[in-house]
Amino acid sequence: MKNESTLGTLHVRSTRSVCLVVLCAILSGLFQVRAEAPTRAFALKAASPRFWGLLDHKAKLEVLESGFGFTEGPVWDPAGFVYVSDEETNKIYRVYPDGAKQEFLSLGDPDGNTYDAQHRLVDCASVLRAIIQIDRHGKYQILADRYNGKRFNSPNDVVLGPDGALYFTDPTLDLPKGEAQEIPFQGVYRLDSNGHVQLLTKDLAQPNGLAFSPDGKHLYVDDSKRRNIMVFDFTAQKTLANGRIFGEEPGGKQDGVPDGMKVDQSGNLFVTGPSGIWVWDNRGHHLGTIVLPEQPANLAWGDPNYSTLYITATTSVYRLHTKSHGFIPYDSLPNSRWRRLHLKWSGP
Repeated sequence: MKNESTLGTLHVRSTRSVCLVVLCAILSGLFQVRAEAPTRAFALKAASPRFWGLLDHKAKLEVLESGFGFTEGPVWDPAGFVYVSDEETNKIYRVYPDGAKQEFLSLGDPDGNTYDAQHRLVDCASVLRAIIQIDRHGKYQILADRYNGKRFNSPNDVVLGPDGALYFTDPTLDLPKGEAQEIPFQGVYRLDSNGHVQLLTKDLAQPNGLAFSPDGKHLYVDDSKRRNIMVFDFTAQKTLANGRIFGEEPGGKQDGVPDGMKVDQSGNLFVTGPSGIWVWDNRGHHLGTIVLPEQPANLAWGDPNYSTLYITATTSVYRLHTKSHGFIPYDSLPNSRWRRLHLKWSGP
C-alpha cells in the first residue's frame, strides 16, 4: 500500500501530465486552424491594361458567408439570393445578401447548377450520377442518368445552350467510391427536353466547367487534368467541331486547376484556375488574375444588373463587384420565364 506522500506525488505528476496533454491538444488545434486558414491575400493582378476595363482598381472582396465544407455551383436567383452547393455537407443552400443561409435540399455531393428556360433549377448530382431538376420546394426528378444504357460517371457542371437544351460534362472526378465506371471515357453531352442524351465529344481527359459565347457560336470547356480551356465551334446541327486549345492555366499541384467558368456580355471569360480567377478576352489573351484567399471552384453573375460575381471558394462564398455585365444564358432566350421574372424583380 502506497503512503500518502507517494500518492500526493503521483497525483501532482498525474495532474501535470493531464495539463500537458491538454496544452498540446490546444496548440495542435491552433496550428491546424492556422494551417487551414487562407494563406493568400486578395489582389487584382493585371497582365494587360484592358483588365482595368473590367475591374476597378479599388474593388473590394466581400465575404458573403463562410463555414461551409466545400462550396460549388452558385446560381443567382432574381428573388435576391444565391444557390450554393456544399459537397461535404451534402446540401444545397440559399445564401442571402446579409449572409444568412437556409438549407434548401439534402443531396449526396451536389455539384454544378444552372436554371433552365422555365426557371427550374438543374443540378449535377454526383452521388446519383445524374442530371436532376429541382422544383421550388426542393423536390427533384432525374432528367438523365445514362448514356446508351450505361450510368454516367459523375456529372460535374451544366449550362443552358442557345437552343434551350442542357449541356453538361461527365468526368470521373466525383465518381462515388466503390462504384464502377461504366462509360470508358469522360464526355461532354447534350440533353434535350425529351430526355435524349447526345454525346458531343469524348476527347477531353477530365472535362469540367463549360460556357457558351454570347452569340452561341462557341462552346468553351475546361479540362482540369490537362490544365487548359478548349473551345469548339457550335454548329447548326447542334454538334461540336474544330476543337482547339483556347488557353492554358499552368500551376503547381496545389495551386488549383481550370474548373468553373462564366462569360460576360462582351465575350470575356472568367475562369477559375491557379490562385484565383483568370480573366481572358474572347481571343485567348490572358488579361489578368483575381487572386483569392481561398481556391475557387466556381462563380456566377448576380444582382439585378449582373455585374457582381458570386464566387464559391472552398469554405466560403465571396462577392466582388465588377465593371462587366454577365451573360446569362437563361435570360437571353426570347420569352423565357426567367427573363420575365428578372425584369419584374429588377424594375425598370
